[in-house]
Amino acid sequence: MTWMEGIAQHIASRAGLDGEALRLSEADAQVLLDLAGYAAHETGERTNAPLLCHVLGRAVAAGASLDDLDVMVREYRP
Repeated sequence: MTWMEGIAQHIASRAGLDGEALRLSEADAQVLLDLAGYAAHETGERTNAPLLCHVLGRAVAAGASLDDLDVMVREYRP
């Protein structure tokens, strides 16, 4: 078991959540890591990486597709 799998199970157990809902596929992990790097490099603010991942997680929990969010983030121009 990887650390991420273990922490996801621990969080699910402690928070009374479905562990499967917190499962992170390798593909999704790669998208998140790529987007975190993108956020940090595009803005010059490393702190935007974890904050973006939090926003993305909330968006996915609300029903958005991670693939669609990937496109939305990359098309954003302030």
